[in-house]
Amino acid sequence: MRYLHTMLRISDERESLDFYCGKLGLQEVHRYSNEQGRFTLIFLAAPEDLENARQNSAPMLELTFNWDPEPYTGGRNFGHLAFQVEDIYATCQRLLDNGVVINRPPRDGRMAFVRSPDGISVELLQRGEALPAREPWLSMENTGTW
Repeated sequence: MRYLHTMLRISDERESLDFYCGKLGLQEVHRYSNEQGRFTLIFLAAPEDLENARQNSAPMLELTFNWDPEPYTGGRNFGHLAFQVEDIYATCQRLLDNGVVINRPPRDGRMAFVRSPDGISVELLQRGEALPAREPWLSMENTGTW
């Protein structure tokens, strides 16, 4: 398992970049905008992690800017922790066998979400390419929120 990133929702892209980059000193590694989903993801890294982050081998901070404003209450501005795993299906099965609810099953062979006992959302991502879709994950419904 490898720690990938922490995601925070932001309400003002310019103000947030001024804080995280201009004042705190993080540097932008890359960004991704999705017109259909109406969001922008901005990945930042600490200066000493920058070169490794560019090679996707250092943890980053993911800022998520949703284009349609919404108030973030109850900690909703904190998104999730993300970990890369060797086998998404085996990891989810082990968690399920140990009583962990799979909130977003890995139907796509790539991504799943679970929650910690304190309600913190944890994203699990398949290392490398997505695994071929298979049951029981393919037809498993979402449970709760992530």
